[in-house]
Amino acid sequence: MRIGISSYCLDRCMEEGKMTLFEVIDWAAKYGAELVELVPFAFTLGDEKTRTIDKEFVKKVAQHAKDAGVALANYSVLADFCKEGEALRNEIDRIKFHVDIASEVGVPKMRHDVTAFRRPLAQNTLTDFERWMPVLVDAATEISEYAKEKGVYTLIENHGFFANGCDRVEQILNRVNTGNYGLLLDTGNIICVDEDPVSAAVTLAKRARMVHLKDFYIRHRDPGDTTQFDCGGHWFRSRAGKYLRGAILAQGDIDIYAIMKALKDADYQGDVAIEFEGLEDPEYATGVSLANARRIYQEV
Repeated sequence: MRIGISSYCLDRCMEEGKMTLFEVIDWAAKYGAELVELVPFAFTLGDEKTRTIDKEFVKKVAQHAKDAGVALANYSVLADFCKEGEALRNEIDRIKFHVDIASEVGVPKMRHDVTAFRRPLAQNTLTDFERWMPVLVDAATEISEYAKEKGVYTLIENHGFFANGCDRVEQILNRVNTGNYGLLLDTGNIICVDEDPVSAAVTLAKRARMVHLKDFYIRHRDPGDTTQFDCGGHWFRSRAGKYLRGAILAQGDIDIYAIMKALKDADYQGDVAIEFEGLEDPEYATGVSLANARRIYQEV
């Protein structure tokens, strides 16, 4: 099992101009990360409007990672297929463009959402899910078939408040029958829909093709500075109203030891990427999280 980081951990450093993507890769190599997941929030590898890949930049990124001895393991983008007509067609084509980018970079896997993680809570009912599920499945199937031709394996992540939770995620997984579609298990996101992270890890570890290791602080009374959806460091709320904030791995309230044991017991051999989104300094927090992940995996 390889353990590394998501570039998302160090987004704040890139957004503030303290680091470039190349320096994020160098940082990962310095701290012993075996892989980096590319999440194009604080950087771009292509222009969505013109559907043009920045092939020169992509080539440099791929070569830089190779020279640093760090695998580029996954490429993750947001998506929302709860749309109709031309809007849905445009969104599917946009994600196919990102498949092209993933192929150009040479990453073996790509995670894309199937619905917006900030979807209003009033529209997150089981009735809503059953209504939209055929649309989500058809879109994911089309993209997965397209990606198969490009040598890219596509993934769904339990993310947000709608396409999250063990049952909903497994329903989608079971219906996308391409042989090229799997699960990116996020160990923290499951708490957004008030399911137990350890139970979810036990349930879904056998289906996982990649893992995000994430921790949260969890409170049952308002700690202040709370919004509904801001997961960029501030407190936000679960579907049932718990208060959540990103934490350094193993310093929050999720039992990372039990989750790592669940992965080991399931003989999970895939990639693991730290995903930190708390208030602490990103470099410090990501470094501690990475060290904790390695240590805990050996201890369990």
